[in-house]
Amino acid sequence: MIGRRASVAGLLRDFHRTHPETELDVVTLFDSATAIAAVRSGTIDATFRAVTMPGRPLPDGVEAAPVFDEPLHLFTGPAHDLAAAGSIAFAQLAGRRIWMPANLPGTEWAAYYDELAATFGLTVDAVGPDFGFEALLDTIAASSTLATFVSEQTPLVWPAGHDLRRIPLRDPTPVYPHSLIWRTDNPHPALAALREHHAAAYPGRPDDGIWTPHWAQPAPPAPTPG
Repeated sequence: MIGRRASVAGLLRDFHRTHPETELDVVTLFDSATAIAAVRSGTIDATFRAVTMPGRPLPDGVEAAPVFDEPLHLFTGPAHDLAAAGSIAFAQLAGRRIWMPANLPGTEWAAYYDELAATFGLTVDAVGPDFGFEALLDTIAASSTLATFVSEQTPLVWPAGHDLRRIPLRDPTPVYPHSLIWRTDNPHPALAALREHHAAAYPGRPDDGIWTPHWAQPAPPAPTPG
């Protein structure tokens, strides 16, 4: 996974609670290309990623299945003009600046936010330096103009004096599409259990009311013979 504080770490903890006998070695790999190469080589058995990025199809023998479509929230300090909103229609963000210094070119999350910005007419500002999420929280808390995006289930803790706000987005709700990626000929018995667990837990992607990038759309079902 990208990091142990990412929301998909919670998915893995849920699996471990259901299958406590399964030994897990949790590895953090920063970018999608490295993680998929590690799956293909057998260094790791599976990875949680957003797929497929433009121009980067999965290698032969590597498959993916959606496991979690995570809604985004707008994250602001108390002085921001949207801080008091109970929810925000996404059109309200057109023309606004969203600060995301961790958006490095070539990563799957940068590709996601680039398409989100282009689709809805907002600016994702990746100007750094990136001093980590705690420093970002400090800056957002003190600003009346800066805002960022956080995923709904990303675990966050901040000083009480920051008075930060997580505001749901709607009409549409942008969701970050997490998938499980594995090598099809990997015989590890726990991999099959991991896939079955997440397939059973995934409710499916709604037909409307949400937004995902075009490259993250599920493949259409195969035509029925006959």
